[in-house]
Amino acid sequence: MLFRPTTEADLDRMLAVKVDEPVGWIPADRYLDELGQGMYRPEWTWVAEDGDRVVGRALWWGPPACDHPLALDCLYVDASVTDRAAVGAELISAGLRAFAEQGARKLPLYNLTLANGWRDAPDIATAVAWRRGAALAAGLTDEVERLRLEWTPDVGVPGSSGRLTFAEASDEEFLRVFRRIAAGSLDGETRRNLAAKGADATARDEMDFYLGCPGERAWWRLAHTLDGEVAGLAIPSATPYNRNVGYLGVVPEFRGRGYVDDVLAEITRVQAAAGAELITATTDMGNAPMAAAFARAGYRTAEIRMVYSAPAS
Repeated sequence: MLFRPTTEADLDRMLAVKVDEPVGWIPADRYLDELGQGMYRPEWTWVAEDGDRVVGRALWWGPPACDHPLALDCLYVDASVTDRAAVGAELISAGLRAFAEQGARKLPLYNLTLANGWRDAPDIATAVAWRRGAALAAGLTDEVERLRLEWTPDVGVPGSSGRLTFAEASDEEFLRVFRRIAAGSLDGETRRNLAAKGADATARDEMDFYLGCPGERAWWRLAHTLDGEVAGLAIPSATPYNRNVGYLGVVPEFRGRGYVDDVLAEITRVQAAAGAELITATTDMGNAPMAAAFARAGYRTAEIRMVYSAPAS
């Protein structure tokens, strides 16, 4: 079996691939549209070929300005293949090796999008099982279940409690607060990064990520108590598709006072004032306090994402 990146000559064959399993996949019209924008690329689209048959396909995605993909969006292996997980693992591994050789600092993760309650649906659970096996066998062994949440204007724009004020600040000030917030975080990726590379590198990586997002740096605010102490930060941001919550956090000494609700409300107000008809957010299933804050703010769980990534190093 041959595993290789595609070329422009393969386009019709890629569009002919149909995923008939009930998991998140990329339809042909979206692939074409984002191919034109540089978010999908022939060299980021890999296939498994058995003779002249395409029996597997992996679509990696990244922002137009990126040199390397950020995420595997869709993994397909034909149902006729005896061991779909094994072929999927080889397909993922071939792509990851190539991206590493091309200088990718961080290997792309695998996002598997699922409906709420997917474990109770046998057809979805089966589709997840072989994909999960492929991801783990390819070295994407950090597994996190995340909620994808949505706010819409019908919920109402939250008011201010008056307990915090929000102000612009320098990159250096934000970096210090990123570092403080990382301590004791319940976010799975933050905890893994802290263990692997320490607080300074973790804070820098998180800040650099949000600086690279489509949202504007001018939207960022530090949160202060009425006594002038830094309580946390609010980073309204955006994806290529819509406005999102981005990043929020409360420093350890002010946790447990409900300030997370104030910070989330500020982000929601900023985005709503800019005319957002949809604000998205994600949080780990295991981060119960953050999930509860989103629920209190009127964010609903739209879907589930299983996220597979390489261990931090």
